[in-house]
Amino acid sequence: MSKLQIFLTAVLALFLFESAYVIYTMGYVGFFEAALANPATSLMAFDLVICLTIFAVWMVRDARERGRSPLGYLLLTATFGSAGPLLYLIRHSADRAGERSSKAPAPKAA
Repeated sequence: MSKLQIFLTAVLALFLFESAYVIYTMGYVGFFEAALANPATSLMAFDLVICLTIFAVWMVRDARERGRSPLGYLLLTATFGSAGPLLYLIRHSADRAGERSSKAPAPKAA
């Protein structure tokens, strides 16, 4: 596991822990009520939707290039926000590491 994967996994774990805590204390509907409670939080929510949409478009394009289905990641993004993109990045970096190691030249025989 690369340093990037370890970092992204730690961020994902912290994000999921915080998400579970917020949903436990406020409920799923309560979260959205708080997000839309005033202009500042509405702006933050709108910004998050824009960022997640941009990321979702990239995930779809990247998954198609790799011959994979992005559906699970998109559903995760729609329900739990950044968890979908974080998980996709972890998988993406693992795939890229595998591609690099398979393209490495074979050692020369002595």
